[in-house]
Amino acid sequence: MGAQLSVDPSVHVVIVGGGFAGIAAARQLKSQGVPFTLLDLKDAFHHNVGALRASVQSGFARKTFIPYIATFGESFKQGRVVRIDLETQTVVLEGGEELKFSHLILSTGSEGDFPGKFNEPVTMETAIQQYEDMVKEVQAAERIVVVGGGSAGVEMAAELKTDHPSKEVTLIHSRVALADVELLPSVRQGVKEGLLQKGVQLLLSEKVSNLAELSINVTQKGMKVLTDKGSEVTADLVIRCTGIRVNSAAYSSVLGDRLAENGALRVNAHLQVEGLQNVYAIGDCAHLQEPKMAYHAGLHGAVAAENIINTLRNKPLRSYTPGGLTMLVTLGRDSGIGQINGYKVGSLVVRMAKSKDLFAGKSWKEMGQPIPQ
Repeated sequence: MGAQLSVDPSVHVVIVGGGFAGIAAARQLKSQGVPFTLLDLKDAFHHNVGALRASVQSGFARKTFIPYIATFGESFKQGRVVRIDLETQTVVLEGGEELKFSHLILSTGSEGDFPGKFNEPVTMETAIQQYEDMVKEVQAAERIVVVGGGSAGVEMAAELKTDHPSKEVTLIHSRVALADVELLPSVRQGVKEGLLQKGVQLLLSEKVSNLAELSINVTQKGMKVLTDKGSEVTADLVIRCTGIRVNSAAYSSVLGDRLAENGALRVNAHLQVEGLQNVYAIGDCAHLQEPKMAYHAGLHGAVAAENIINTLRNKPLRSYTPGGLTMLVTLGRDSGIGQINGYKVGSLVVRMAKSKDLFAGKSWKEMGQPIPQ
């Protein structure tokens, strides 16, 4: 992208959210010398692709949290955004601190249930300990029910059976299709067969009817998990992998007229929020017709940062072309199946590309830090 920019003192980019999209934008702005502040609730980037393994394999959680400050220094600030003022171009944090921006990048991501998602305003060490505590809950349970058969539920069940083959693991899913409905039928069938080969029991097209009454992520011997089809499963531990939601809290009040039904922001081809030239939305909070994936979020971040740089250089903006479904579904460290550009790929490809460390090493490398051993 050339030499570092010489920028006007008024230029300051605020990035709200330090997930895959936010750190991609921050890294690019940093490399070009553009002043920015990256805001996040946590003090460390969560490589949540590895979150499910971190709840089963002791020690793995430390590889999934990467300190922001070691990469971004004073350009990182921990805090919660409570208000955005577009007229004064100000972001207001909990506690009253205000940050002025010339450009704003919204990358607030999505929220969902632990262990797949982690959105609490705690220190990295506290977060790691929560995953280690979950490992102990798993170890204490003989019968485990995973609720939800999207990609998170599938990978959770497989991780459990890989590390604890003697435990009884049941996956309950309200649909027939496992992982992602957009996957090729042969890939979905491969996911199903892979789980069955590991010994996971499947209850498909059934919805848990008493979820609100069950203890989640806490071992409690002899819980009765009931479904709408009359099935009853006895469990010592229930893990929920459902209900991923766009995290719109930071912007919904000020940008309510630009929200899609799911809470994401409508954007143009340059990833600018509809009708706003200096506000971008990237990652899960950008309303784009493509699967919500870490890989795509990273591409969004690079495009948004490049377009801010192009604006400062008076160059044409770059368009983002939504990507197709590329998904690698790990079935523990030793197996997996996936789809790349419309083609099915087998276990060997997935094991080599993802299964071993779930791309954790890649994230540490991109953040310029050595991965803990």
